[in-house]
Amino acid sequence: MTVLVASDLDRTLIYSANALALGMPDARAPRLLCVEVYESRPLSYLTETAARLLTELADAAVFVPTTTRTREQYRRISLPGPAPAYAICANGGHLLVDGETDPDWHARVLARLAAECAPLSEVRGHLERTADPAWTRKHRVAEDLFAYLVVERDLLPEGWVKELAVWAENRGWTVSLQGRKIYAVPKPLTKSAAVREVVRRTGADLTLAAGDSLLDADLLLAADRSWRPGHGELADADWTAPGTTALPGRGVVAGEEILREFLRAARPSG
Repeated sequence: MTVLVASDLDRTLIYSANALALGMPDARAPRLLCVEVYESRPLSYLTETAARLLTELADAAVFVPTTTRTREQYRRISLPGPAPAYAICANGGHLLVDGETDPDWHARVLARLAAECAPLSEVRGHLERTADPAWTRKHRVAEDLFAYLVVERDLLPEGWVKELAVWAENRGWTVSLQGRKIYAVPKPLTKSAAVREVVRRTGADLTLAAGDSLLDADLLLAADRSWRPGHGELADADWTAPGTTALPGRGVVAGEEILREFLRAARPSG
């Protein structure tokens, strides 16, 4: 049986210095492995135990990193174990095969976006007009596919994200708040669509998934079995679905829990 594991990365398997504090046990803090360095600074970590589990998982399943990160941001990460044959970046906008973009998949994505939702330029213009510089630190466009803001969470007005979500909904876009970033993403741009393409190519019999944000909800719904950690947008919303298990772990130790669940499901007789 071929098992495919599609997992979100940030705040699911790997954690920034800020996210590490979520649920970190002071008395028995785990040993950490840095998996991302940017401009000579360590950025992201997982526990040494999670690193071992991820290496084991590569022997038991087809592991597919599935992220909203751009290709450039994804390539900064050095995960333990063999390099994945497939990876999904830009929330499904790019399917990497042996590290390179599949042009046919990307062309199909662009065609769907042009047909089914408002253009990026309209959404970007709205963000520039309505996001107050007092709490907005950066405006960014990712891969010419979607936009996001980097904000000061403490200064963000209550209700602003909900108002943006209503505006975006009417134009075929969705909004997600993750840490200090507010994402505006076209609805047709989904991780689940790209995962289904990898399932088709690999002939996988069982699909497992994990994620923590609203942008991961479609991925969890598309999998045969899925998990979410005890932190993040989905946990805050008490989001549940058939086939999805809510785990209690929060922060970097949740990554270990998720990988253990993947391994149990991928090799149930082990």
